[in-house]
Amino acid sequence: MDNENIVKTHEAAEQTTEPAAETRPAREPREYRPRAEHSDRDGGRNNRRRKKVCQFCADKNNKIDYKEAAKLRRFISERYKILPRRTTGTCAMHQRELAEAIKRARQIALLPYVPE
Repeated sequence: MDNENIVKTHEAAEQTTEPAAETRPAREPREYRPRAEHSDRDGGRNNRRRKKVCQFCADKNNKIDYKEAAKLRRFISERYKILPRRTTGTCAMHQRELAEAIKRARQIALLPYVPE
């Protein structure tokens, strides 16, 4: 009897399966349009940005000093956060020196920590 029950349940399971979902009609292929060689917006010029150059490497006489608050303000955002290298274009070595100088200027109250 067990074999008969197994066969019946198997047959019942086959009959209760749902029919396959309807397939969508295939999309028509898009029309081929060749790309323009030069964009009309930029006048045919290259769209790449120029790489920023470290101001301190370019001008050897330009030293980072914590006492020159006006020079340090260029490297601080309007919320008085130290701007990252990708924004200012400074090299890694000068970015470290710059951060240290800004922190020293904040310590002796030449620069504020937060906006007022």
